[in-house]
Amino acid sequence: MSSTPSASSPRKVAVAGVALSDCGKVDDATPYALHAQAARRALADSGLDRSVIDGFASAGLGTLAPVEVAEYLGLKPTWVDSTSVGGSTWEVMAAHAAEAIAAGHARAVLLVYGSTARADIKARRRTSNLSFGARGPLQFEVPYGHTLISKYAMAARRHMHQYGTTIEQLAEVAVQARANAAHNPDALYRDPITVDDVLAGPMIADPFTKLHCCIRSDGGAAVLLVAEELLADCANPPIWVLGSGEHVSHTTMSEWDDFTVSPAAVSGRLAFERAGVRPDEIDLAEIYDAFTYMTLVTLEDLGFCAKGEGGSFVEKGRLTRDGELPVNTDGGGLSAQHPGMRGLFLLVEAVRQLRGEAGDGQVRKPDGSLPHLAVASGTGGWFCSSGTVVLGR
Repeated sequence: MSSTPSASSPRKVAVAGVALSDCGKVDDATPYALHAQAARRALADSGLDRSVIDGFASAGLGTLAPVEVAEYLGLKPTWVDSTSVGGSTWEVMAAHAAEAIAAGHARAVLLVYGSTARADIKARRRTSNLSFGARGPLQFEVPYGHTLISKYAMAARRHMHQYGTTIEQLAEVAVQARANAAHNPDALYRDPITVDDVLAGPMIADPFTKLHCCIRSDGGAAVLLVAEELLADCANPPIWVLGSGEHVSHTTMSEWDDFTVSPAAVSGRLAFERAGVRPDEIDLAEIYDAFTYMTLVTLEDLGFCAKGEGGSFVEKGRLTRDGELPVNTDGGGLSAQHPGMRGLFLLVEAVRQLRGEAGDGQVRKPDGSLPHLAVASGTGGWFCSSGTVVLGR
């Protein structure tokens, strides 16, 4: 087979390898080491030799990201991506990588991330500053003290005001994420919680108490995307990249048209259209969940329920492993791990579920078969960006 596809027949693209580094509490590793550990494990998972990798994508580490990380890993790629749009970076990078492989610009692209976000705070090697910078457009909001969490809190309050969404419904998102984490031996928090537990926690930013907010952990992840001609040498059956979409919305809150609509409304529509599938055909969803409201509004915007109906949609265990639409099946950022930018972890979990490798947390269709379609949707900033990827077995 020719390594360069014709214009009329782009190559198919599949996920060949996925892996996590050590996650949770990792006090004795650097971010570079976590990148390397995840990358080695993903390559081993694929069964391919490292010599096939000619594309590399990374963000968030190094002065010349991803050049420094590629050097650390001993890679000299001929295709590279350092797109940085917050937590959705990895879904956007996966889309760019798939397009490059389909066009013949690369044959195997490694996406990798690693962070010691928890250990850094614990060791006081740096301070946590979630107010971000005071230059550019953000300078007009910084004097008012708006931190990242307060921006999410304001958006949640707007949804509650406009649609009658209740704090108990938002708490259900955290409760069900923890229920999923209970089946994941690698999740940082596994003990069950109740709605009352969520409501009784210390207030962080009204209406969010502590358990409405993601945890802070260490960890890394890696995903290897390959052209279809490499699959004969792979250790696992392919998980196909069926469609993707990306969208950026705003950075200043005053430029956000509607606090109840996230950029996933656009990225999701594009991804489903390009994949040729409908939301009601999806078997499971991995959604960025830095805060409970993020899960709820993204479900609406991806089309799993109508706008304003997210509150009732997340009730009655619908998001759990055995629910009607399992969401964040590893426990998500609310309970499993959240080392800064979690978008790559969504792709890893989606692939493991489609392969049937999730152990006690494995999702099954009503007839007992494995799920066939999954969606991973990442959000960056404070609903500033979104990347959505549809994967299929």
